[in-house]
Amino acid sequence: MKKSALNFFLICLFISVAGSGLFAGPSGYRVTKQVKLGGEGGWDYLLVDSQARRVYISRGTHVMVVDADTAAVIGDIPNTPGVHGIALVPDLNKGFTSNGRENTVTIFDLKTLKEIGRVPVGKNPDAITYDPSSKRIFTFNGASHDASAIDVKTNTVVGTIPLGGKPETGVPDDKGHIYVNIEDKSEIASIDSNKLTVEAHWGLEPGKEPSGLAIDRKHRRLFSGCGASNTMVVMNADNGKIVASLPIGAGVDACGFDPETGYAFSSNGDGTLTVVHEDSPDKFSVVENVPTMRRARTMSLDTKTHQVYTVSAEFGAAPAPTTEQPRPRPPMVAGSFTLLILSR
Repeated sequence: MKKSALNFFLICLFISVAGSGLFAGPSGYRVTKQVKLGGEGGWDYLLVDSQARRVYISRGTHVMVVDADTAAVIGDIPNTPGVHGIALVPDLNKGFTSNGRENTVTIFDLKTLKEIGRVPVGKNPDAITYDPSSKRIFTFNGASHDASAIDVKTNTVVGTIPLGGKPETGVPDDKGHIYVNIEDKSEIASIDSNKLTVEAHWGLEPGKEPSGLAIDRKHRRLFSGCGASNTMVVMNADNGKIVASLPIGAGVDACGFDPETGYAFSSNGDGTLTVVHEDSPDKFSVVENVPTMRRARTMSLDTKTHQVYTVSAEFGAAPAPTTEQPRPRPPMVAGSFTLLILSR
């Protein structure tokens, strides 16, 4: 093959590989599967059940259930008005959704996906998590600035915890503590999950307006994605000391941490997944920003396969502003809702 022909072939090969999503950066992560799921509704949190091989995706008024390996839609949980998040208690065969517009939590059967109960909680429950230590579900209620604790056996609210600000994501350390981002105060609140009291409020400066939160339970590190400052703040979970502040993509809304690889992630609305490596418990470095899809701002990590799942959609032009809607949102293109899977 002539040199000019060989060069042309290599250029074409590079373009083909890069365009197919097979070109991997320093972390090895790239989009390896992209599937249009379609369906009605926007989205917020998604959750991977690594053992049962399911992905739960909140869709505004219902929860879409997808096979984690094939990306096929395998079920749906209806009638969850304003749903934000999903939490699971496999030992009791129960799942829970936070229904923001109804101020309730739906309890559903993990096998059948049928509703088995509904519990009133605080105003506009957003994030939701299960704490194995206290065996309680916690909702973080944006409008009432508090958290509701639900006993998973009796399906009843056993306490309400004032948080002094608007909570976002909360994560347990599985040792009796829950940490939650307080968005409007740019801080993290530390909660005793058994006593149902706030132990401390820790400032996140230079981080501002935290949303996503993840935890390294072994090394006691919190990873807070702060949208107003485009930073990931790493905090000591025992004393609130800031360990590191790292640049991430714009529009973060979720974070994750993989204890086996030492990678922390932030999913960003600008169409990137920032990958951070834990070089040591006190040293962290940004590895790269992996291209995803604009508005792919939430994510969930499959701890079994180390894959990252995120979702987005295509949007049309925004309608003209009106008095009632001075900043109207652009409409979602029908059938364009898409699941992206990133692998190494």
